Amino acid sequence: MFPKFSKFSSHNFYSLACLLVYLCALAFNFICCTAIGETSNLPDATASNESEMKPYAEVIAQTEVKIEMVPIPGGTFLMGSPATENNREEDEGPQHEVDINPFWMGKYEITWDAYEIWGDELDILRRKIMGKRPTDRDAAADAVTRPTEPYTDMSFGMGKGRFPAISMTQHAARTYCRWLSAKTGRYYRLPTEAEWEYACRAGTQTAYYFGDDPAELDNYAWFESNSDETSHKVGLKLPNPWGLYDMHGGVSEWVLDQYLPDYYSTQAANNPLAIPTELYPRVTRGGGWDDEAPLLRSAARRGSSEDWKEQDPQIPQSIWYHTDAQSLGFRVVRPLVEPSEEEKATKWEKTEPEQKDPDDE
Repeated sequence: MFPKFSKFSSHNFYSLACLLVYLCALAFNFICCTAIGETSNLPDATASNESEMKPYAEVIAQTEVKIEMVPIPGGTFLMGSPATENNREEDEGPQHEVDINPFWMGKYEITWDAYEIWGDELDILRRKIMGKRPTDRDAAADAVTRPTEPYTDMSFGMGKGRFPAISMTQHAARTYCRWLSAKTGRYYRLPTEAEWEYACRAGTQTAYYFGDDPAELDNYAWFESNSDETSHKVGLKLPNPWGLYDMHGGVSEWVLDQYLPDYYSTQAANNPLAIPTELYPRVTRGGGWDDEAPLLRSAARRGSSEDWKEQDPQIPQSIWYHTDAQSLGFRVVRPLVEPSEEEKATKWEKTEPEQKDPDDE
């Protein structure tokens, strides 16, 4: 609350001085954040070939929030699980070789501090407070649809800030990627199911990226046995060999694909993607804080369900939120070679049926 001045006094001077210091600090912080966030020249984010790829941090304009990205080399791997793997499901086979092009992947799942800049329009608010005109990138990002206001706190009291953002639909995660691409000038999207498993395995062929013994999971993942029935901040467990955190557990992660139980029998060998043609089910990977160890395996697959909206009281139910998927989030990827607009439209961003917010109709 700003102090009220009823009459002249030394206390008034002190209060006014505190207020001015606060406003100056706020302005300085905003200017610094904006200067950093609007810097498009990130040398480490630029590469003409795989050997030049480096880790980098994407700073979101008008904020201090960073999304750390890790280079993932291209290669060929054996996707799926062998028939001899404990707790294997039929939809994990047959095993088959898949070729993957190089890309960057989020070191962590997208956190609330990064997600709410889009969801709560915090970047727009900060510009308005400081009377700052939007850049061309800001204008492009502002034009991307933002979610309607949720009916409740979508963190469900488990924590925000550096906690993973949760309970969004795949449509919301896809839209966030479009906003982030417009905001930064670099192309971001969800990973494919094949890219996700390739990055999770990081060259390994065991049930988990650290081996086959689930007794070791406590060192690498938050899951049903150690989570105390709640979410946890990202990056507190050990990473995989490629430096990615929480690929096992924490929150399940959206990928681009339609969930097809027998997809591996017909899946393409080169950068495959099951383009969605139905709203349900769609694939999530990695398992969450409320899942048992078998669902955290590198090959484990799960399809989304209408039941994930069961508690949503809105009519019609929201296209943005899965109220009952409280251990569901996502992380982003950025391909080394950005696809053409036609390739985006016909493959990477293609999804049906079209999702329309009733508030926009």
